[in-house]
Amino acid sequence: MASFIRVSKYKHVFCDPPKPADTFQSLRLSTVTGDQNYIKANGLYFAVGVQGGGGPFAVLPLDKPGRFDMGFPVIAGHSAACLDFDFNPFNDNLVASGSEDQTVKVWDIPAGGLTENLTTPVADLHGHGKKVTFLRFHPTANNVLASASADMTVKLWDIEKASMMADLAGVHSDLIQDIVWDYTGNNYATSSKDKKVRICDARSGGVANTIEMAHEGSKCVKLTYLGSLDKLVSVGFSKQSSRQFKIWDPRDLSKEVKKVDIDQASGAIMPFFDPDTLLLYLCGKGDGNIRYYEMTGETPYCHDINSFRSSVSSKGMAMIPKRNLDVMKCETPRLLKLTTNSVEPLSFFVPRKSEAFQDDIFPDTFSGVPAHSADEWMDGSDLPPVLKSLNPSGASSSTGSAPSSPPKPVVRTKSASTLQAELSAKESELEIANSRIKALEEKLQSMGIFM
Repeated sequence: MASFIRVSKYKHVFCDPPKPADTFQSLRLSTVTGDQNYIKANGLYFAVGVQGGGGPFAVLPLDKPGRFDMGFPVIAGHSAACLDFDFNPFNDNLVASGSEDQTVKVWDIPAGGLTENLTTPVADLHGHGKKVTFLRFHPTANNVLASASADMTVKLWDIEKASMMADLAGVHSDLIQDIVWDYTGNNYATSSKDKKVRICDARSGGVANTIEMAHEGSKCVKLTYLGSLDKLVSVGFSKQSSRQFKIWDPRDLSKEVKKVDIDQASGAIMPFFDPDTLLLYLCGKGDGNIRYYEMTGETPYCHDINSFRSSVSSKGMAMIPKRNLDVMKCETPRLLKLTTNSVEPLSFFVPRKSEAFQDDIFPDTFSGVPAHSADEWMDGSDLPPVLKSLNPSGASSSTGSAPSSPPKPVVRTKSASTLQAELSAKESELEIANSRIKALEEKLQSMGIFM
């Protein structure tokens, strides 16, 4: 009987471990623990919590590896330990931080990086009743930030106005373990210690759907959306404490569409999805292994590609935006691995003999340009991420828009709350007009002019 071998462009993806000179060493990292990844990155910097007073965290340039001595400049404006941070995807110099002091602060990094300690934020957001554990910027709307807290609430902020946009409260019955946005940012998903995964409508602040028992194990559940495939991946533990991941269709959460058992290790797994190559990277906390799978939109939904193994365990992991990689060397992607005192950049490559731009493995990618403003998004604007070509020659590929192309105009839809407010205003105007007409009629009648 004939057998069929599945063809994949990413079958031979390999990781090139960095040389010691290309790593960031001697970092005195913060000792706080939690379910967060402990490191975040954009195309210019990475951020990690460090030891010291004022809940400090370091924002270090990616192009200056080496050994860091004591006394390098940090951001230190909190009154307690900083637990999570996130970079604005549309402004490489804006970073938000959440702390045990119950506040969210937004910082403007000077061009070229920090040269002295930064202690004054550009925005100071108050509203949570307990420590802030997770921060996630919106993937398409400018200056929209989601924060999750130990008070079991999720709040949406307009950081430009320093005001709250929406509040999800009274929904979670236990601590939130993760929060992720979907591809367009209309919804976000949360995992909780109560073993439920909730799909939430971001604008209204309500729960649209729920997975009652995502994983039977009691340890942390991490999440990621699969980009335009419109699927959700949850990574957790079975009842026997083995690590596993499940693929869910948000339109029917009654049962997973795919379950994959991984191994018996005890550390949580941090998932990262590359929407361009459709590769899912699973990075273990407490071990040095990175597994990668190619995802599809139909059965069997995922294919095991390969794995990278290292004897150096990871404490956290972050992914660099695709537009900041060396595409001419077929680098897809680059992960920053946080260890006990260092950061190692791990570059993954697709082997190709040609020196030309490989448009089949580098389709148009996230451009770093917002699709809409915070107000437009809140009023119902529904736009996908703005894409750009990675071709260094400037030629657009055949699968997407040209570099820095503006979003296509769409018909704006408005939220129910906005429509209700506009209707109330129109009714009030009509009532005033009718009263004025009645008064004029009575005046004309008294003068014998109007019959």
